[in-house]
Amino acid sequence: MTALLDAMGGVVVEGARGCGKTSTGLHHAGSSVRLDVSPQAQVLAELDPRTVLEGATPRLIDEWQLAPSLWNVIRHEIDDRQAKGQFILSGSATPPDDVRRHSGAGRLARLRMRPMALAESGCSVATVSLRSLAQTDALTGVRSPLSYRDLAAEAVRGGWPALLGASIAASMDFNRSYVADLCSTDVLTATGTRHDPVRLRRLLESVSRNIATEASVRSMAADVGGDEAPLDRSTVRTYLDALTAVFAVEELPAWSAALRSRTRLRSRAKLHLADPALACAALGVSPDRLASDPEFFGQVFEAMAVRDLRTYAEAMQGQVFHYRDESGLEADAIIEYPGRKWAAIEVKLGASMIPAAEQALIRLRDDRVDDTRMGTPAFLAIVTGTEYGYTLPSGVHVIPLAALAQ
Repeated sequence: MTALLDAMGGVVVEGARGCGKTSTGLHHAGSSVRLDVSPQAQVLAELDPRTVLEGATPRLIDEWQLAPSLWNVIRHEIDDRQAKGQFILSGSATPPDDVRRHSGAGRLARLRMRPMALAESGCSVATVSLRSLAQTDALTGVRSPLSYRDLAAEAVRGGWPALLGASIAASMDFNRSYVADLCSTDVLTATGTRHDPVRLRRLLESVSRNIATEASVRSMAADVGGDEAPLDRSTVRTYLDALTAVFAVEELPAWSAALRSRTRLRSRAKLHLADPALACAALGVSPDRLASDPEFFGQVFEAMAVRDLRTYAEAMQGQVFHYRDESGLEADAIIEYPGRKWAAIEVKLGASMIPAAEQALIRLRDDRVDDTRMGTPAFLAIVTGTEYGYTLPSGVHVIPLAALAQ
């Protein structure tokens, strides 16, 4: 945040409700106004916006999307002041598109916040740095502090700052309430459109069942429709867009890479939620039930790993994708750094799946990706739910998720 404020006129902090945007903004702000707390401030923002912008800088405008006309006013104010670090705009929803709203390029930087990764919540021993893996020949002395059932408990709890130190029972209540609010009020407030909360809940349950997969809109339309006729696909797309607008759904896009062979890439994104705990809450899954269902736990664990990898990678200006081609070869996470430097990661909950994951990563490197155009990978790794971390003779690293950090 500090670096962005030093470089730009303002910073837009975005992310799901409850992930710590306001606290982070207040920590860096010289003054603040919270539009969700004061209806009068919302009215004032529409009628006399420059009054709302007055105060010590950086000035935090919390939940700015409740008065979207502020965007252009802030952009012009940055131009007039000709100074860095003037505003912090935090928001838990994306306002509806408005052709009159300028992009903010050159004036406002964007910072995406997510629920805490395991290293941020103190659940990871942080002995393996994602940043240093490219320079690591062999991992030694790596051991996870979390057992299989501990991981299930953390998946159900989620990375919400409000749940630090909370019991599992309290965490489940929090997440159930979060899901209920998403369907009944959050989407309505963000989009201004009253969607059917029952169908919205069914869609959220469908996304939860298909978390970390490439489920199609067609299949989810049939799933949501149940014994009745399938829900119209355009309606499903509208509902997904609404959940995306409040940062509850965040797809993992497919990687676009130059390949050696004529094998075609699959382009469908994988479905993810802001936190896999929402999937557990939507389906009523407890830690014991999750631990007794290794197949679904594998999906949830992959989602938890992607949540953490996005957090760690984005701190280094990296982006996370997934890879899958028509032959079925896949990698659960591709980290692409500036300059087209890349790394490939498979996510496997148990030790029995490590050999197949190792072979898939080697095939991707040696047989698929055109290294004359893409370069060789910075590293190959398998993120696991197992106890120990080490490096295989092939050079592929095996890393417990609860040992990983930025």
